[in-house]
Amino acid sequence: MSTIEHFSTARIAANERLDFWNRLTNETYPGTLVDQRKDAFEAEMRRWSLGDLVMIRPRSCGSLVQRRPTGSAPEAVVLHVQHSGRSRHEQCGRVSELGVGDFVLSSANEPYRIDLRQHEFLVVEMPRAGLEARLPDLDAALSRRISGATPGSRLLHNFILSLWQQGDQGHSDAAWQQGVSNVFLDLLSLAVRDGQHPVQPCQPLRDKIVTLVDANLGCAQFGSIEIAAELGVSVRTVQNAFAAMGTTPSAYILSRRLTRACELLIVNPGMSVTAIAFDLGFSDSGYFARCFRAAYGATPSQWRGMQ
Repeated sequence: MSTIEHFSTARIAANERLDFWNRLTNETYPGTLVDQRKDAFEAEMRRWSLGDLVMIRPRSCGSLVQRRPTGSAPEAVVLHVQHSGRSRHEQCGRVSELGVGDFVLSSANEPYRIDLRQHEFLVVEMPRAGLEARLPDLDAALSRRISGATPGSRLLHNFILSLWQQGDQGHSDAAWQQGVSNVFLDLLSLAVRDGQHPVQPCQPLRDKIVTLVDANLGCAQFGSIEIAAELGVSVRTVQNAFAAMGTTPSAYILSRRLTRACELLIVNPGMSVTAIAFDLGFSDSGYFARCFRAAYGATPSQWRGMQ
């Protein structure tokens, strides 16, 4: 297992950023080419490997990503989970539009193209054989959107996040790494099979709300009014949906922001507490610290030091 590496364009000259990013992405996933959608290209990425899984967590402005097989690589499959933003994936004539939480599987041995807005992905490349052993009809699942609203998809998403939250596990032995890899493949195959069945009628509103909240954690002015407007329902309907979940809109949004803060404190060690607070929609870093202490019994800095 490798240590987690962090790369950013922040300290790269503006006219050199795209070249830098293309060298990095091609080194990670051979055959990858990135083209910017606007003049100022900004991106960052975390990268590590876990056994035979190569994992990256890229975040960038709008861009166009293309990948062409190098011809020498063994058969592999790439998982893209849309952690934030939206994207359009194309491969072998199939087109998938992803929203927050959705995912798509692509063959690393066939050309594919991704049209991206401002986004963050959770990406995992894995040998095809391990997944195909669990999903014999794997080809039918490739290049097709799998909804993030199913229990299997949410479980997979949370498991990948938990791996990143654990931070560097470079000391772990090969048996542990293989065990985690097997769990990942089991959860992925479960999520793919789960995604082939329609979501129950009673669930769509709740799932849409949960997805919308996760996509807007950085918006300071975001609550039941904004959720209702986005989904075309009444504020009372939104409040009732949260009540059925045993919470309120404000309490749920705060909880998700604090959970995301824990994640950023670990995977972004160079990111200041104040920057994390503002990135997650807190207009006052002092208020963020008080909320964090109330939830976790320590300040953000103390909590980061204990991990």
